[in-house]
Amino acid sequence: MDWKTMMYNERFPKSNKYSPEFVAKNQMGPNSIWLMEWLTEKIEIKENMKVLDLGCGCAMSSIFLAKEFGAMVYATDLWIDVSENQKRIVEFGLEDKIIPIKAEAHALPFAKNFFDVIVAVDSYGYFGTDDLYLSYITSFLKSEGIIAAVLPGLMQDFDNFKVPKHLLKPQKNGNVFWEPDCFTFHTKDWWLSHWMKTTLVEVETCDTLEDGYKHWAIQEKALELAGFNIFPSVEETLLNDAGQYIGFARIIATKNKAKTEESMPHAWQPEFSAVCESLRNERDSRKKV
Repeated sequence: MDWKTMMYNERFPKSNKYSPEFVAKNQMGPNSIWLMEWLTEKIEIKENMKVLDLGCGCAMSSIFLAKEFGAMVYATDLWIDVSENQKRIVEFGLEDKIIPIKAEAHALPFAKNFFDVIVAVDSYGYFGTDDLYLSYITSFLKSEGIIAAVLPGLMQDFDNFKVPKHLLKPQKNGNVFWEPDCFTFHTKDWWLSHWMKTTLVEVETCDTLEDGYKHWAIQEKALELAGFNIFPSVEETLLNDAGQYIGFARIIATKNKAKTEESMPHAWQPEFSAVCESLRNERDSRKKV
């Protein structure tokens, strides 16, 4: 089987509309179009809905959202130059549907209650494990809007909290799978607890992708054969693991109805220090009376 054939996957029929060269050339990890297709199977995205694609990478997932659903997508990423993403957007004739934005996930340039949907594939783990992050990101989401993510993760927790030896064993290419980025890998139940305990959202879907490791391994092999891989292949470890520990989690939630105005800005927002200063000045004024 050649690499182009490997990039077609019966599990993700919508993704098969996109050329293998385009998908392979613009990957930055597990297949973002496949994962976005899986994520949107459980989300109703309507024409012109405002969608934040957080950590969009090379904007393939944003292109998918705009092309397949007609959404108005804000393709936001820290690492990829917006001009490069704009070129890809123009190639698909979607410049009226996608706005590329360069921003850090803790300093987003959006108005509160702006988005109908916020999605993240293969990115949320880089910032979303922080206990304060959900309260920050949902501030940009309309009441009863949808927040959803697909994350590489654990199918089960490690015994005695020890990383299994096969995840630490060097592959034939010398690469070790379990590296610092993997420290954010968690089970679907961990993510369920992480979101639900905030009371900010109501989780409606929390599950794992059947044969997720196989889909990931197939792409790893295809990219290696095509010479498009930017990271050393992890196919060997994925196949050795066989889905025992490594796969993909999906979590989808609805934002609970909330007050239109918050009493205090989020601690990460610049306005927070101004409010604190105002409160201190008010306190000091009372002391002088």
